Amino acid sequence: MLSMDSWNHAWLVLLIIFAGGLAVGKLSEKPRIPDVAAYLVYGIILGPAVLHLVNVPNQSNVNQFILNLGATLILFEGGRGLELSMLKRVWLSISLLATLGVFITAAVVGITAHLVLGTSWILSLLMGSVIASTDPATLIPVFKRVFVRPKLKQTAESESAFSDATGTVLVATLLAAHTGESIQFGAAVLAFVKSAGIGIIIGFSVGILSLALISRQAWGRLHEFSSFLLLISAIGAYAGAEALGASGFMAAFVAGLVSGNGPTFGWGLEPHTEQNVAHFNNAMTLMMRMMIFVLLGTQVDFTLVSRYLLPGLVVVGTFMVVGRPLTVLASLLPDRKARWQGREIAFMFWVRETGVIPAALAGMVAAEGVHGANIVGSITFMAILLTIVIQAGSTEAVAKWLGVLAPVEPAEDI
Repeated sequence: MLSMDSWNHAWLVLLIIFAGGLAVGKLSEKPRIPDVAAYLVYGIILGPAVLHLVNVPNQSNVNQFILNLGATLILFEGGRGLELSMLKRVWLSISLLATLGVFITAAVVGITAHLVLGTSWILSLLMGSVIASTDPATLIPVFKRVFVRPKLKQTAESESAFSDATGTVLVATLLAAHTGESIQFGAAVLAFVKSAGIGIIIGFSVGILSLALISRQAWGRLHEFSSFLLLISAIGAYAGAEALGASGFMAAFVAGLVSGNGPTFGWGLEPHTEQNVAHFNNAMTLMMRMMIFVLLGTQVDFTLVSRYLLPGLVVVGTFMVVGRPLTVLASLLPDRKARWQGREIAFMFWVRETGVIPAALAGMVAAEGVHGANIVGSITFMAILLTIVIQAGSTEAVAKWLGVLAPVEPAEDI
């Protein structure tokens, strides 16, 4: 079995991922299957379940690096595609989805897991917290192929970015409780505010600096290196926030959001610069999607999943058909300004993919040596498989059935 622990194997693994990923991605175009679902299935075929060809343990440093880098670049690019004017209309919905919604999801999954799996309350709630964050690495690529109403697209993508901070802090708090440390509610709230707030500040600062360096309407001395500079901005925002104990993913998303809304700040980019940036970012995020989801597929332990298959299906099914609708109703109905329609709310019920962030958090739980971490990992991977294959795979059909597709589909990026 090939592993990325040695240089010779690493090059061959990358070749297999990129060449095979290109093929399965192309095959997924005509039936309009989300490419992340195709990459996940390809990874399962490469892994121990079928060909036993590739092995990159989910707790390895290589895997964690790929997950973090990929999610950072995908979030940054997702932020660049959003409009600040649209977000102003739905800010309350996004805020509630990323805070109250995470707690509702964690509670629903935790209660179900405790009743069905018989796990302790702390471990059950920890399980719910791990899969409570939505996944930008899945949602953003899906909406590149499925063109829904801008309000829906931008609300779902923003939720996936902002919910990361809540989910991460909640997991860290419950991990402390599991190891016997006392929990202080005030300290947990402060940790969340710090994680989110510092992440936003750093992301905004990096985004503004990037615009000033590449926009001819500002200083613009580095405009010819705009693509490379924005890559540095994404990584720098993440690294800076993480160094201060804040959410690196939120910082990367906000940096992308600011740099993608140059005209709002009076520092727009020239058309050819935007085009070059778009081509470069599309290539980078495509490579990251391939690596992330192929590797996730190789890490699915079907022996472990089969051990908890029936109760796991109940937990994940409840998560999808009970937890998500409750989250959406509690978060969207209070937002009168957004004027949500019934069909839009119904579509949000179905937009709930799980992927990179929960996988990374499950790895963190395992790395802490938590008793029952194998159960958390099993349920997490079941949630990833079912939500990506079922929900992501049917997003376009559901959007068409509910009538929430955009009137005119923009041309796909090259």
